Amino acid sequence: MARRSVPLLIAFALVASAAVGGAAASGLAQSGQAQSGLAKSGRAESGQAGRAGSDGTRSDAVGSDGAGDSYYPTDGNGGYDVTDYDIDITYDPASHHLDGRARIAAQATAELRRFDLDLSGLTVSSVSVGGRAAAFSRAGDHELVITPAAALREGERFTVDVAYGGEPQAVTSDQLGTSGWQISASGGAYAAGEPHSATTWFPANDTPRDKARFRLTVRVPDGWSAIANGVADGVVSAGGWTTFLWVERNPIATYLTTVAIDRWTMVRSQLPDGTPVVDAYAPGAEDKRALEDRLPEILAFLSEKFGPYPQDAAGGIFLAEDIGFSLETQTRPTYARWTNLETIVHENAHQWFGDSVSVRSWADICLNECFASYAQWLWEERQGVDLDAKYRAQLDRVRDNAAFWARPLYDMGQGNEFSAVYDKGALALHALRHRIGEQAFAAVLRGWPAAHRDGNASWPDFEAYAQQVAGRPLGDFFAAWFRGTQFPADFL
Repeated sequence: MARRSVPLLIAFALVASAAVGGAAASGLAQSGQAQSGLAKSGRAESGQAGRAGSDGTRSDAVGSDGAGDSYYPTDGNGGYDVTDYDIDITYDPASHHLDGRARIAAQATAELRRFDLDLSGLTVSSVSVGGRAAAFSRAGDHELVITPAAALREGERFTVDVAYGGEPQAVTSDQLGTSGWQISASGGAYAAGEPHSATTWFPANDTPRDKARFRLTVRVPDGWSAIANGVADGVVSAGGWTTFLWVERNPIATYLTTVAIDRWTMVRSQLPDGTPVVDAYAPGAEDKRALEDRLPEILAFLSEKFGPYPQDAAGGIFLAEDIGFSLETQTRPTYARWTNLETIVHENAHQWFGDSVSVRSWADICLNECFASYAQWLWEERQGVDLDAKYRAQLDRVRDNAAFWARPLYDMGQGNEFSAVYDKGALALHALRHRIGEQAFAAVLRGWPAAHRDGNASWPDFEAYAQQVAGRPLGDFFAAWFRGTQFPADFL
């Protein structure tokens, strides 16, 4: 994610003070309130011992209503892993109404009498598991609680089908702003945001820890078009509606999924290796084409630094909206109206750092933003900028700024994920480059994305990896620069 530029060290830096219905098959009313025994505070964690039921399944075999991230404890769910999302939506911009059907393929990681999906606001009309009607209810503001007709065994593969609809609503946060489904000035709509977005328009296991393949079918009135992640897989028009199909074959974290509906100008091309490129420009954003025409050059440069491009498609979604962020939606970043060339470099660096290799927890966000921000420095270096001089000049500006150094880059606290990673993060990585030398630093930049491709990793994993590549301990350095809250005087 790149944030709107503010007057600090570099573009996208943040000032230190800114923290950043229908009835179910079971007859349970979808009131949004927890049913008896389903309140969040009383949910049993899967994997605990319990008495066996009449079918041999433990009586407390309930998937947890969170994936274990301490920053967002009710995000995601436990008890299963998703392998595939197949989402089918119909959206009418005139009424802002969405009808959806989601088929989710998963594997149980524990015995399950009951499990959750995450879904915000929309009304669920039916749920089935393995083709059989399932009971369901709503708990809290985003839990869809599902009770299959038959308990699921550990290791069992299953599918969940959810029919739902309504007018999608964005989610807001005092620290992180507005995310999710939003109406554009043109009357269209787009879905983007971090850490939450996906569950404003489809049910999901909403945690970066559970990446899955993603297939999206979007039906819109003729004259409108839809763009999303991955490779275009067909367009069909019938009865006044046009259907667009997009397929993302690489595992994707839910917050990196997107759909955008508008009267797009779409430009199709290829990278030199044949990778398909689709760029979409909203009315009023066509002037960004000159920037995006440099995408092959940018991706070639980033591939030199980070290894082969890890995605199966490329491109960009250029909004005419003056929102506060651009986002690295996988394969095809979503750009705000203020986007410049450095933003395009930043978001495409995320295709390695953040998209292909995703965080395990939000405390690890430096793995995404510190590296994408440093990619901007590397791009400047390619243009002839002396990064050592830049580094020294910026250190001189903030040397005595206690508030600047008080922001840790790892485990910065919920709501502060984007407070230091753009400016302090780039400085810290340049300091690491000096600490371990050019050869080792280059090996880290290429080796890390390859070692964790299509997976998840944590910041402690990176510290261990960098020390292994450098061939020496770096604990004091990482403690000072990435975990510390004071000027790292001994490690410059």
